[in-house]
Amino acid sequence: MKIYTRTGDEGTTSLYTGKRIPKDDPFVEALGNVDEGNSAIGFALSFLPQKKEFNKTREQLIAIQHALFDAGAALATPLTSATEKKLAKTHFDQHAIASLESWIDEMEAQLNPLKHFILPGGHNAGASLHLARSIIRRAERTVIPLYLQGDVNASVMVYLNRLSDYLFVASRYINHILQEPETIWKPAT
Repeated sequence: MKIYTRTGDEGTTSLYTGKRIPKDDPFVEALGNVDEGNSAIGFALSFLPQKKEFNKTREQLIAIQHALFDAGAALATPLTSATEKKLAKTHFDQHAIASLESWIDEMEAQLNPLKHFILPGGHNAGASLHLARSIIRRAERTVIPLYLQGDVNASVMVYLNRLSDYLFVASRYINHILQEPETIWKPAT
């Protein structure tokens, strides 16, 4: 199978329902932002040291990448127009949200509580997760209107919100394990 299909050459693409939409449609914008966040997580993984201390974090980040594909499938299947069969295939499970919360709690138990805002940075893996976090926040902002019009399950929106929290904590956790200091924000005034 060739990578190019030529079906999008005129600026349209298909949702899972088969409906063709412009590539600048809000659904495609949300899908693209989720995909970009997933890619940023992959980028961060490429920097994560091959140390046993990070085996669990690596497994979690890979599980998150899979969950983001699931979220993308749910986004590509609008609730208001998809068949029940297609909706069943692309249902986004709330279990992924519970996993994020559990992982956040485990990492936070090993971190000093934050008393100040910190600047994104630290080790390449940690800094890359900060970038992924900001991309996921953008994805969340583009999913909200789709949710409000009834086309996206709340679980997708909640997952993205919780994922940005996870990525923030994971960045801090990686920097902590690697003894990279956090830079406290110093307001100009």
